[in-house]
Order: sequence, then structure tokens, then C-alpha cells
Amino acid sequence: PRWQAIRAACAGGARFRYEATVCAGLPVVQTLRDLLDTGDELFAVHGMFSGTLAWLCNRHDGRQPFSALVREAHALGYTEPDPRDDLSGLDVARKLVILAREAGWPLSLAEVDLESLVPPALAALPLDDFMQRLDALDAPMAAKLAEARAEGGVLRHVAQLDRHGRASVRLQVLPASHAFAHTRLTDNIVQFSTRRYCDNPLIVQGPGAGPEVTAAGVFTDLLRIAESLEARA
Repeated sequence: PRWQAIRAACAGGARFRYEATVCAGLPVVQTLRDLLDTGDELFAVHGMFSGTLAWLCNRHDGRQPFSALVREAHALGYTEPDPRDDLSGLDVARKLVILAREAGWPLSLAEVDLESLVPPALAALPLDDFMQRLDALDAPMAAKLAEARAEGGVLRHVAQLDRHGRASVRLQVLPASHAFAHTRLTDNIVQFSTRRYCDNPLIVQGPGAGPEVTAAGVFTDLLRIAESLEARA
């Protein structure tokens, strides 16, 4: 597999950087690398990895139809070109796989338990047709919001992964006291449970969508590669 070839190349001195593939400009991949390189052991990862879905959950308060929020997020550039990549949870599942493989766990995309927000009838439509039929999302999402409010909680799109190979991506109702309940706008939040950070997990949090923060993540990778090349010269 390609990811194993990349790991082998890195062991041989090659430089691969892909920080912005997970949570845009947040130092998520680097934090995981630093933990593992200093001898820590990863037990589990929990997080909100989609700035798009974070923004949608934060804005979804019943005053606007969910479909209107999706259209607004698309216009702002928060979504993938096809919003179904976000709404299906597939984009988040890919990020979970990246972190699993960074930890040396051989997780595949097919092994992620994925709960999509896209109705099956809309999943295979051409993009323009899907955008015209976004209203089909309104009733299911209104019902989920009502469920969350009845429980005194909030809706959050959560991904989780553990060292036993269990991985899932789904919309959840979380209690208002949960750390993930206090995110704002496009905030991503990633919680690492490790041997060192067991009772009080290590958290990385911040904006996870938008061209500026994503570009900053790519630029940081370029700077790190340049620094490593200078050190080897």
C-alpha cells in the first residue's frame, strides 16, 4: 500500500509532510508525531474533524432550514466542491484513516463505521441535481435537533478511533458539559488519549476550515521541509 511505502521512504530519509490533510492548519499530525517520537503510546483519538460540519452544527438552531445553511457554507468555501463529501462523513473518515496510519495502525476506509447525513436517494445524483434537492435534508436534521434539545444536549459530528481498530464517524447528541459542546464556528477539536495523557487527554482545538488556515498548514509543511534540507546540507 502507498501509505506503507511512504513510511518506508521516511525511514530512509525522505521528507513527506501532510499536516493540512487533517484539520487544515491545526498541528494535529505533528502533535501525534511528537507524542509517538518521544515514546508515548496512543490509545484512542476522538474529535470533530470537519470544519464544515462543525460550522453547520453550530449554526443549526432551527431558525433556518438546514439546506439553507449547507448552501451558505458552500458559497463561503467551507465545503468540499461536492458538499456530499462532507455530509456523508467520507472526508472525516479519510482523516481518521490518515491518523490511524500515522500511528502505525493499518486501518482502511472500508473499516470505518460511517453514518451519512445524505439520504440514499440523493447520494448518486449529479451535483447540480443534488444542490436543487437539498431540502430533503431539512426534516431529518430538524428531528435530530429536536432530539438533542429534548435531552438537554447539542448536536456534534464526532469521529473516534481506538487501538483495537474500531473507528466510527457519526452525528451524536452530546451533553452540554462535554468539551466538544463548546466549539465555535468552524472549530475542529481533537482529543488524544495516550499513556501519558490518559486521565486528562491532550486536546488540539481551533478553526478547521477556510482557505487561509488551510494555506497556512501547507506553508508550515514547506517551511519544515526547507529547514530539514538546510540541516542536512
